[in-house]
Amino acid sequence: MAAQLRQLRQQIKTVKSTAKITRAQEMIATSRIVKAQAAVAASKPYADRITQALSALVSHRVGIDHPLLHEQPTDNRSAVLIITSDRGFCGAYNANVIREAESLITALREQGREPVPYVVGNKGITWYRFRDREVAETWHGFSDRPGFADAERIGRRLTEDFLKTDAEGGVGEIHVVYTEFVSMLTQKVQVRRLMPLEVAEGDGDGQVLPTYEFEPSAQAALDLLLPNYVESRIFHMLLQSAASFQASVRRAMKSATDNANELLGVYTRQMNQARQAAITQEISEIVGGADALAESGGE
Repeated sequence: MAAQLRQLRQQIKTVKSTAKITRAQEMIATSRIVKAQAAVAASKPYADRITQALSALVSHRVGIDHPLLHEQPTDNRSAVLIITSDRGFCGAYNANVIREAESLITALREQGREPVPYVVGNKGITWYRFRDREVAETWHGFSDRPGFADAERIGRRLTEDFLKTDAEGGVGEIHVVYTEFVSMLTQKVQVRRLMPLEVAEGDGDGQVLPTYEFEPSAQAALDLLLPNYVESRIFHMLLQSAASFQASVRRAMKSATDNANELLGVYTRQMNQARQAAITQEISEIVGGADALAESGGE
């Protein structure tokens, strides 16, 4: 009985320590979500403006051209950019992204294309390396707080590979798998085709886009805007993934804290029952001993 009580006390102590850690992680993630949401909101005006300018340029200028705007049917390889996290303790966040990426890879193979993974985040890198999967390029160390310089590195590599031929190791199209931050409770894994670019010839509400004057020329502006547009989209996806990661950490840590508190209640009840049983046994032994002494004295 005493051994059982010692074991239960040790289990309660361990669970309490775990609950403190998970509670602290939950509070940290909650504070970081606010910053991540602010970063997403801050990047939106630039992304909207460059999209509007690019759409207006393509809509009003006839005769301008760029390789990023066209399909490349002769290239049989498809790049798949997979955005995961560098850290864990985030529930099914990375598993959902990788599962969606694998579904996309399977679909591309069924179409007769050769998928080429490009992976962001240590968790995705580890998953593919453990299974000896070929990966074209990896990036890590910034999934929590991505910067525009990180998006530039990724965008430039993808753009360079898109402009190459299959013989040069290039790709004919680029897809991105990332997690969109909808709310604190909802994050959705999304699959987007990044290239070839699909630029709408309007603002989405049927309004005619404004006419711009471009210097030194419309073609030169297009050559500059398209890479920036690609990088801004990747940056937005990185920020969305970062916010979704923090929300997933918060949800996972809250669930862990709740489970720890529930387990703590179970262990506490078991310890109280064991203690009560020990006290009852001691009382019974004392009463039995007293009865035995009384009987021996009476004789």
